[in-house]
Amino acid sequence: MNEYLQIAPEVQKALRAGAPVVAMESTIISHGFPYPANVECALESERVCREEGAVPATVAVLGGRLCVGLTGKQIEHLGSTTSITKVSRRDLAVVVARGADGATTVASTMAIAAMAGIRVFATGGIGGVHRGAQQTFDVSADLLELARTEVAVVCAGAKSVLDLALTLEVLETHGVPVLGYRTDEFPAFYTRTSGLGVDARCDSSQDIADVIRVRSDLGLGGGVVIANPIAPEYEIDSETLAAWTEAALAAADDAGITGKRVTPFLLAHLHALSAGATEVANKQLVWSNVRLAAKIAGSL
Repeated sequence: MNEYLQIAPEVQKALRAGAPVVAMESTIISHGFPYPANVECALESERVCREEGAVPATVAVLGGRLCVGLTGKQIEHLGSTTSITKVSRRDLAVVVARGADGATTVASTMAIAAMAGIRVFATGGIGGVHRGAQQTFDVSADLLELARTEVAVVCAGAKSVLDLALTLEVLETHGVPVLGYRTDEFPAFYTRTSGLGVDARCDSSQDIADVIRVRSDLGLGGGVVIANPIAPEYEIDSETLAAWTEAALAAADDAGITGKRVTPFLLAHLHALSAGATEVANKQLVWSNVRLAAKIAGSL
């Protein structure tokens, strides 16, 4: 694995010492925000992680290497370069074999984090079952990765443009527990509520860490979803968001957008419709998730 895996010295030192480490994805840098907001968000995420006593390990593919822990220069490169490939699990071997660069999704970040021995990962929101999946079979690889890879993922639920009820059904089918952090309801990314429940409520990072530890001890395999609702002051009104979402979905359909291009397209459309309000909310929920992930890693 050393032929492909490149762990930053700071991250390697922390892992050897048993210190808390939090993995973070890079698709949010290359495809989540416009430049330079994407770089600013990533650097602030790393600062928040350190503030909570954990070592940040942003993950990306650079020059065909699976990089765990990035420099500021590398983050700048991912944020300012327009040709960075979005890399899920299926794309990893191709990008590595070609010595190319790639921004990792939730699924590929989980896979690489597990290779490095990192147990906790913070992101914005997980992918899920797309609306109309009964016809298109468009189901995010994130859900299958959660079924197979033993990494805990802290998120603000799944993105509101998805079919959240079916997303939870698929997670249940694959035995992935959804833990609500100080909530009984599954959050919907920009909003705190969805009308759907979680499998269990946990009111502290230690409570969550205990579940992760016992699950590992039992040899059950697979990941855990920790649903952390966006702070109330940054929440977007659910009715307004629903109207924006329907408009974004219609625009995607008219433009013939499919596959892995769907979510970036929808998020960009929501950004335009909201006059930037969704970008503010997105940043705040990411930083909140990083903060909680750092606390969980510390408790572990």
